[in-house]
Amino acid sequence: MRAKSILRNFSTALLLAGGLLLGGYVFVVVQAHAFQLRELRHLHGLLASASPDASSGRSYEFAAPQSNLEAGALFGELEIPRIGIDTIILEGDDTSTLRSAAGHIPSTAMPDDPGGNVAIAAHRDMYFRPLRFIQPNDLILIKTPAGIHQYRVQSTRIVQPSDVSVLNGDGTGERTLTLVTCYPFYFVGSAPQRFIVRATAAD
Repeated sequence: MRAKSILRNFSTALLLAGGLLLGGYVFVVVQAHAFQLRELRHLHGLLASASPDASSGRSYEFAAPQSNLEAGALFGELEIPRIGIDTIILEGDDTSTLRSAAGHIPSTAMPDDPGGNVAIAAHRDMYFRPLRFIQPNDLILIKTPAGIHQYRVQSTRIVQPSDVSVLNGDGTGERTLTLVTCYPFYFVGSAPQRFIVRATAAD
């Protein structure tokens, strides 16, 4: 009887612990979703207030530069229509930032930098989960208060976390975009590798 009682209490404790963990996860997801909606409304308001600029070949022209953004500031929006990714980008790649959005890696270029490589990171179990379906030639849009930029996917690869060379430009003078997330996508715990998407400017 005593063994059954201990087992029953242990099972109850496990259920409670599981419930608390699930509740915490749901809270984080709901909070992040609310943040995304709020920031998307803000950014779309900026986009809607801009006037078309036919001479530049871009959809919009903005007066505000983006250099020297503070950590956590609104960077823009990342959209990959074919696989359903649409997420806010904040400046920075710290834990707090990546809990709420994708993050622009501070040491990398801005979209307007000639020959620069813009690097964006996000969690594989949140905003970048659909990256497992990415394919060459997929369209990627980066919408910022400084302009709207289009990229086409060129390649994907898997690297070690220590391989920071993926943050460099390709040396051709083309503007590039690199997306970074953990790999494998369904790994439990801290994933041992990084999944890299490289795209080149198409605008």
